[in-house]
Amino acid sequence: MTARVILLNKPYGVLSQFTDKGTEGSTRPTLSAYIDEKGFYPAGRLDRDSEGLLVLTDHGPLQARIAHPKYKRPKSYLVQVEGTPDAAALEALRKGVELKDGVTKPAQVDLIDAPEALWPRDPPVRFRKTVPDAWLRITIREGRNRQVRRMTAHVGLPTLRLIRESVGDWELAGLQPGAWRWSTENGR
Repeated sequence: MTARVILLNKPYGVLSQFTDKGTEGSTRPTLSAYIDEKGFYPAGRLDRDSEGLLVLTDHGPLQARIAHPKYKRPKSYLVQVEGTPDAAALEALRKGVELKDGVTKPAQVDLIDAPEALWPRDPPVRFRKTVPDAWLRITIREGRNRQVRRMTAHVGLPTLRLIRESVGDWELAGLQPGAWRWSTENGR
């Protein structure tokens, strides 16, 4: 069976699942509001308060290869943080930081300019006039629960906005929130 792959730009506030079981009467949006194709499942997750690339497939073995940390697929994020990162904070993120569930693996971390072609978030990010913010590009090769948020908080830079821009060779590449496109098993 040939694997089929969907790339979705998951909007803020949407659960990375097709149903909201266990929360009777819930009105929280799920993937079913965006994807009508049957038999697809997310390969990995994005928290409800995170945005960006979500890879879905109808092929179990591919789903495992994408999601499981042992395959070490790089995942890159655009991260808006509260505060101004100094050299020590950036170096700590690059080397790995001690979280409650152990030390993170080294990450690629770059201070970047605010992304130009970024869509507005709904609801807007909370800003404080007296506290500056900055943007980072962080690439990790593991996938702990809320890992990037916990990493930036650990170095005193709380995450305001988190957007996944790539998983392995798959890229967001201009998809607007809620939009999706077909892709291939190797991301090309």
